[in-house]
Amino acid sequence: MVVDRHLDGNALAGVLHDIFGREMTNENGCCAQCGAVNALGAVHVYRAAGDVVRCPNCGSVLVVIVQHVDGLRVSFESIRWLQTTG
Repeated sequence: MVVDRHLDGNALAGVLHDIFGREMTNENGCCAQCGAVNALGAVHVYRAAGDVVRCPNCGSVLVVIVQHVDGLRVSFESIRWLQTTG
């Protein structure tokens, strides 16, 4: 049996705030693979050596966040756009 063990994007609230300087879990992003638009709080987060953020619709890797010796290293893999409000 395969068990899908992921957190939702709210688990990244702190690191997203560090990166963008504001609350981001309610902001929308678009998957470049399937075109699904989801709030960042709704994405799937898999934790290992870093955080792998996947589209909840198709499973594509959207963002990878790794704690690096010099700070955070963020790779925007398959996110077409992020939209912030107000």
